[in-house]
Amino acid sequence: MNILLTGGAGFIGSHTAVVLLESGHDVVVLDNFSNSKPSVLDRIEAIAGRSCPCENADLLDEAAVRDVFDRHGFDAVVHFAGLKAVGESVEKPLSYYANNLIGTIRLTEAMAEHGVKDLIFSSSATVYRADNPVPYHEDDALGATNPYGRTKVMIEQILRDVCAADPQWSVALLRYFNPIGAHPSGRIGEDPNGIPNNLLPYVSKVAAGELPVIHIFGDDYGTPDGTGVRDYIHVMDLAEGHLLALEYIRERKGAFPFNLGTGKGYSVKEVIAAFERACGRPLPVEIDARRAGDLPIVYANADLARAELGFSAKRDLTEMCADAWRWQQRAWSGQ
Repeated sequence: MNILLTGGAGFIGSHTAVVLLESGHDVVVLDNFSNSKPSVLDRIEAIAGRSCPCENADLLDEAAVRDVFDRHGFDAVVHFAGLKAVGESVEKPLSYYANNLIGTIRLTEAMAEHGVKDLIFSSSATVYRADNPVPYHEDDALGATNPYGRTKVMIEQILRDVCAADPQWSVALLRYFNPIGAHPSGRIGEDPNGIPNNLLPYVSKVAAGELPVIHIFGDDYGTPDGTGVRDYIHVMDLAEGHLLALEYIRERKGAFPFNLGTGKGYSVKEVIAAFERACGRPLPVEIDARRAGDLPIVYANADLARAELGFSAKRDLTEMCADAWRWQQRAWSGQ
C-alpha cells in the first residue's frame, strides 16, 4: 500500500515509518516540523534502505493538504500529527483545539474527497476517566481531565460519527499508554524540543549531563515503592502495533478502539533504576511534591489487542532503557 503518515517525522511516526517500509509498504510523510527535525527522514531511509518522501505541510492548510492528496494515490492514512503536551494544553487550550480538531477535520475531508477511507488514529490513554479502575479496558468510561486529552476524546467521536455516516470507512483508534525506547540502531529516538515533559527523555538528558537532576513528583503514593506506576511500552512494539492495525482494518468496516500497552506497570523508581543499569552509573534524584492531577497507577488491559490484532509487547524495561540510552548517546555526540 501507499500510506500517508501525518506527523511521520515525530517519535512514534518515525519508528512506524521504518516498520511499514521494512514490511514492503510505500510511505509518504507529511509534517510541519513544529516538534521534529527534517534530518530524521534521512535516518529513516538509512535504516529501512528505502526512500521515504516528505511533504512539508500543515494540516490546517486546506489547499496544501488537498494538493498532497492530488499528487499521491494513497491507500490509507496513519494520523500522528497533533500537539501533545498536557501542561501546554492547559496554558494554550485554543491552540490545541484549533490544531488537533481542525487539522483532523481537514485531513478526513481530503481523505473523503479522494476516496481514502482507511485510517489509523493516534489516540491516548488520556481519553479514560480518572475514576476508572485499573487496568483500563476499551469499554471503560471516557472523560479526559485536560484540553489535550479532550481533543483525543473529541476526535475519536468525530471519527466514530464519520464511520456511522459512511459505512465504507474503517478506523482504528489506537490508545497509547507510555511509549519509550528507541530504534535498536540508535539512529532515531525521542528528541523533544526544549525541556522534556515525559519521564524517560528527561532521565536520558540527566544521564547525558544536559539536565542536572531527575525530579520525582511524589514518593508517597499507595504503590510498592511510593512512586507513580505507568504502563511503559517500547516504541518499536507500538510501531509494530500500527502495522497489525492497518492489516486489521483493511478487512473490516467501522471504528475499532484498541489499547496498545504491555498490560503491566513500572514505577518511576523502577524506570530510573533500569536506566542507571543501562548507562552504568547512579543518577541524581530529587523528591518533589506531587503534581496536581497525577494518578498513582495507570496501565492497560491489552487483551483485546492481543485477541483481535495478534498484538503483544515483546520488549521489556531493560531493553527500553538500553535502546533509549544508545539513542541519547548518538544524539548527544551528534552522530
